[in-house]
Amino acid sequence: MTMPTQLMQRAHDEVMAEDGPTLPDKPRRRTYTAEYKLAIVEEYDACAGDGDKGALLRREGLYSSHIVEWRRARDAGGKSGLGQARRKKTSRDARALAKANAKIQRLESDLAKHKLALGIAGKAHALLEMLAESAQDEQKPKQ
Repeated sequence: MTMPTQLMQRAHDEVMAEDGPTLPDKPRRRTYTAEYKLAIVEEYDACAGDGDKGALLRREGLYSSHIVEWRRARDAGGKSGLGQARRKKTSRDARALAKANAKIQRLESDLAKHKLALGIAGKAHALLEMLAESAQDEQKPKQ
């Protein structure tokens, strides 16, 4: 068997397996500590030769935009500015409750609009009845 045929056979076998295809784990975003960021920014600033900065970035697997962001954070807030801005984790129940409350608020708003529309329609109906009665009264012959 040739190499492509072997790869295709292996892929076919994985898809057709009883437990289903084996998928790789979900990739995770890289995170860096404040100390690492500070050390890299200082090392980057210390680079003087041609290509030293690019070599540092390639060696560490970074982009120049990382350095720019980390330098701004360092200048704005010292070492604390380099720390991760962590989002507050909410529980599944809290998210469901917030979603339910938003839906309730939206439905109550819709209900208020519908009640207002029904009130206007009722008043319009009463007005039309009054106009119809007055038109009938005018058409009746007076004795």
